[in-house]
Amino acid sequence: MPSKVSCLYLLTVVCWASALWYLSLSRPSGSYGGQVNVPGRKEPKLGKNDTFGNIRTRSLNPHDFDYLINEAKKCEAEPPFLVILISTTHKEFDARQAIRETWGDESTFPEVRVVTLFLLGRSTDPVLNEMVEQESQIFHDVVVEDFIDSYHNLTLKTLMGMRWVATFCPQAQYVLKTDSDIFVNMENLIYNLLKPTTKPRRRYFTGYVINGGPIRDMRSKWYMPRDLYPESKYPPFCSGTGYIFSADVAELIYQTSLHTRLLHLEDVYVGVCLRKLGIHPFQNSGFNHWKMAYSLCRYRRVVTVHQISPEEMHRIWNDMTSKKHLKC
Repeated sequence: MPSKVSCLYLLTVVCWASALWYLSLSRPSGSYGGQVNVPGRKEPKLGKNDTFGNIRTRSLNPHDFDYLINEAKKCEAEPPFLVILISTTHKEFDARQAIRETWGDESTFPEVRVVTLFLLGRSTDPVLNEMVEQESQIFHDVVVEDFIDSYHNLTLKTLMGMRWVATFCPQAQYVLKTDSDIFVNMENLIYNLLKPTTKPRRRYFTGYVINGGPIRDMRSKWYMPRDLYPESKYPPFCSGTGYIFSADVAELIYQTSLHTRLLHLEDVYVGVCLRKLGIHPFQNSGFNHWKMAYSLCRYRRVVTVHQISPEEMHRIWNDMTSKKHLKC
């Protein structure tokens, strides 16, 4: 007789199939045309007893969004060595499932506790929200906050992840933030970079470090208005496709963000917060923010690879796990 989990899983697959016309796998894109989209917020009003002194101490970005779906007890049994935060959208069910079945599988390394979470905002489509709710009931690895899920709100999504770690998993040792079209070489990440047998690092942040400046062309996806960021250069920042940091940094970034003006480019914004904190991100050539042609030996040397489809993820994972005996 089929189990309850298998029945629920079948129900979810049927629901996704029946709504296939919703499910284009394209990631959100477009050029930025205004402020970060934060729906439902009210501007604070000046009370008669308020002064300019206490106004300065108020939060610029209180991040007071409620959790619509949460996994608050994920870390209660045992603090994890690594928390994986994966930025995703409602339509990317196939990508999430591929990650669950490959590098995001929490049981792959039994000697090291890993927690995997998918981060989402709220969709404007109630059907998609219901599908993610059903998915959450099966897999218990989804966290959703009550802001509109859009490209221009990716910063809010990253801050949601930082807030979640600081609130519900402060005893974790490390955190990986990445996207749902990324392949992660977990063995390389855990054993060659993080090294569980060594003393945990503090105030640690690494990935593919970018040194650049704002693009002022309004037609660009990465357009940055001067009134939002007047400086000619960005602080060093890690590509948002994948970066790793010690878990203490999650709360530091989240607390710093409360008093730092929001930018719609989330990786740049994290870099701005790191500069305020005096934390310099380390360059690591294993993090790739572009697509690489697959070869077994080449992928053994990397930590992340960008623009990997669910089908490619399965092929790469199966090849790498079945050919560990082969030497390069």
